Amino acid sequence: MTEKHLDLVFLWHMHQPDYRDHISGEHVLPWVYLHAIKDYTDMAAHLERHPFLHAVVNFVPVLLDQIDDYCQQFTLNEFRDPLLRLLAAPSLEGITAADRRLLLDACFRSNHNTMLLPFPRYRQLYELYKLLISREGEAALVYLSEAYFADLVMWYHLAWTGETERRSAPLIATLMSKGEGYTSEDRLQLLAWIGTTLSSIVPRYKALQDRGQIELSATPATHPLAPLLLDFSSARETHPEAPLPLASGYPGGRARLAIQIEQARQSHARRFGAPPNGMWPAEGAISAPVLREMAEGGCRWIASGEGVLRNTLSNRLPPHATHEPWYYADAAGLTLFFRDERLSDLIGFEYANWHGRDAARHLVSQLETILAAAPPDHSPVVCIALDGENAWEHYPYNGHYFFEDLYGLLETHPTIRSTTFTELINRPALPPVNELPGLTAGSWVYGTLSTWIGDAEKNRAWDLLCAAKQSYDLVIASGRLSETEMTAAESQLAI
Repeated sequence: MTEKHLDLVFLWHMHQPDYRDHISGEHVLPWVYLHAIKDYTDMAAHLERHPFLHAVVNFVPVLLDQIDDYCQQFTLNEFRDPLLRLLAAPSLEGITAADRRLLLDACFRSNHNTMLLPFPRYRQLYELYKLLISREGEAALVYLSEAYFADLVMWYHLAWTGETERRSAPLIATLMSKGEGYTSEDRLQLLAWIGTTLSSIVPRYKALQDRGQIELSATPATHPLAPLLLDFSSARETHPEAPLPLASGYPGGRARLAIQIEQARQSHARRFGAPPNGMWPAEGAISAPVLREMAEGGCRWIASGEGVLRNTLSNRLPPHATHEPWYYADAAGLTLFFRDERLSDLIGFEYANWHGRDAARHLVSQLETILAAAPPDHSPVVCIALDGENAWEHYPYNGHYFFEDLYGLLETHPTIRSTTFTELINRPALPPVNELPGLTAGSWVYGTLSTWIGDAEKNRAWDLLCAAKQSYDLVIASGRLSETEMTAAESQLAI
């Protein structure tokens, strides 16, 4: 008889929307490269330090496209991100008023408790800015010196470095120790480090995959709300009275979703060696037609939110229902997993306020409780799924001690086994799989689609998108566009 144990799957979802202006090529917000040098590096490093901890890491293709874009900028030494352009500038003396305003607006945008207040010089820069504003107003900012802006742009980027990099990269430690008086040479050294770090992201995760420690999964290419592309009325499966857009539906939505699924598979194969076995649909949003599209598109598993399962089962979750795989008869070959909402949200929203070791021990104890409550012949499957980048700035040291303790405890735990979805479905004896009686459309946000449709502004936005799609279809049918123009138009449509 197989020893009773708990199968634990972490799914870390890595996503940033497309921040590029596709007319100018400029990046209007810096979150892709900032999360890359802080969170994507740290999350890889935690796994590298704990080689017996297994997980699923989900990359959205539009995020990887932007990382590639940044890598190209570093290769060409031509920066289309204004913050990087200023970091690379030989001198910050005499920069334009617009660039001064940009630095002041951008470089204090972070969690101040964990990413500004711990650094005396950075805190001083902020306090001086607030003092000038309060006493003299905006006009006084013209007197801030070149040295002020040099230190500001340096400290903003240093505050966004990953904790593991601060502990392992001598350059980062040296620059942080310097504290102030940063030179153009300092800025160029940090710039070069950012470029090297960005270029290492995909190879590091591919190496973790190739040694069998992680599974890499994907999301349809630009993170589309799949149920709504197929049918606006799917929103009424949880909110029967929800107002809908004037348009009857997104024109050709089924074809668009199929294209986005295939583009994601091709992107994944190009970067990681093979198409993904599974997907995390954007926002965990699914419906019965979406499941069929995903199955036909080659997916063997998908994951979604517990709220979707709860609504599907008429708000009556049987014991252990969330901790078992499911299947849907109309989506042959597709296994469904649902995230444990409470445990996932403890990591996402609560444990940042705990001591790292206490949080890690508490999570492990919650898993032990789930295992103890399971029937004697039942090994539960617990899925913990959340964003892999956004929570950590709320944790001291970017969550370093939480992960060190959590992964360390799990690596040696006698009855909790970290694993991946593909490993589970490839077992000769898969844990008990239940059949869904149907599927109520929803997402991991409240188990509904109300975040994206159902009020006047959101419905108006869908009507505008439908009008844009109709215009796109007419122009494509006219044959007036060159191949390059068609590719550019489709790219913007997808976004």
